[in-house]
Amino acid sequence: MTIMNCERINDWNRNQINEFIRQQWYTTTMIIRGKEIDMTKTEGFYVREGENIVGLITYIVYSSVLEILSLDSLRENQGIGTKLVETVIEEAKDRKLQKIVLITTNDNINAIRFYQKRGFDMANLFRDAVTAARKKKSEIPLIGENSIPLRHEIEFELVLD
Repeated sequence: MTIMNCERINDWNRNQINEFIRQQWYTTTMIIRGKEIDMTKTEGFYVREGENIVGLITYIVYSSVLEILSLDSLRENQGIGTKLVETVIEEAKDRKLQKIVLITTNDNINAIRFYQKRGFDMANLFRDAVTAARKKKSEIPLIGENSIPLRHEIEFELVLD
């Protein structure tokens, strides 16, 4: 893929976006810091190849913060995730927000590396947050990526100039 255009989620493409979320996350409800989030109502951008979505980033905005909720790329190491994050950074700057935050889990080594390489810094560790979330959402596995026990949430932030 050489040219990537990020398109905004809107009413016209919402059903396709929601189906993509279900395919990637097995649900449209996400639990972050103990709060349930309805992913069918989030803002975001996606990258399409033909009729197929190959990347998606979703977020919510509150106060002066943009919080990334999900980032999915169906083709690793092709710049899709980077393009989506860059688009969200520009969106936050256009809205004159102060920072971007996101939560990932302790097992997600790829996300931890990805965000740090793009200027995000670890801001908080929420010990056993995933363990607590599992009480609300039992389908969260005990063991995550790389056979690492899935227990904690790590917050990253990017302070905007």
